[in-house]
Amino acid sequence: MTTLFVSDLHLDAAEPAAGEQFTEFLRTRAAAAEAVYILGDLFEVWVGDDDDDPYRDEVCAALAALTRSGVACYVMHGNRDFLLQSGFTRRTGASVIDDPTLLQLGGERVLLTHGDALCTGDHAYQHLRSVVRAPRWQRRFLGLPLPTRRLLAAQARAGSRRHTQRVAEDIMDVDPTAVSAVMRACGVRTLIHGHTHRLAVHEFLLDGLPARRIVLGAWHESGSCVSFEADELRLEPLPRTAPAAV
Repeated sequence: MTTLFVSDLHLDAAEPAAGEQFTEFLRTRAAAAEAVYILGDLFEVWVGDDDDDPYRDEVCAALAALTRSGVACYVMHGNRDFLLQSGFTRRTGASVIDDPTLLQLGGERVLLTHGDALCTGDHAYQHLRSVVRAPRWQRRFLGLPLPTRRLLAAQARAGSRRHTQRVAEDIMDVDPTAVSAVMRACGVRTLIHGHTHRLAVHEFLLDGLPARRIVLGAWHESGSCVSFEADELRLEPLPRTAPAAV
């Protein structure tokens, strides 16, 4: 059986093409898999499990259909949807997993992470991450009225775009030292992550032995996935089919 990994779908009603591609992926490729792992940023924003946004509810329904069919689905927090909690799991049947997570694939231990914690050169982001991941901050935020949370989330997204525009690209990428440290600590030679949107397989030496870092891309323009089948991990671009001419 196949295990599939995706990340950074950033699903939002404002960009319906990504959602259409993802729901088709769930109906076809994922439906034939044993398990699907979503490594963060499934949604562009998630302000709480009580969010009744119709678009996000449709995505949850599509995930629920997948899990009801018997396919296991695991979702990791990203920097956009770190407030996914038990209400999300009840709506979808998916399990929220820790970041990072160790997985045994065939005879190999593989480390899964969203990837944002490895971007240690972006000090402003790392400070923000430490604040919003704190349970006390999350309790206070989730206690606000839903319209207020939506407004604050929109302001945060605008601030994130400004930050991205003024910070050098290499600072927003993962730090090789941080990558080596976490892989060494976890005793792995393969790391799969998203967040940076830089679709690639990076091969390098870790303590003199071959290692690899597999980076999933974002779904803004087209999808991507990592598949594990027959003891082989493969990174696959998923081109988006253009609408047929009328």
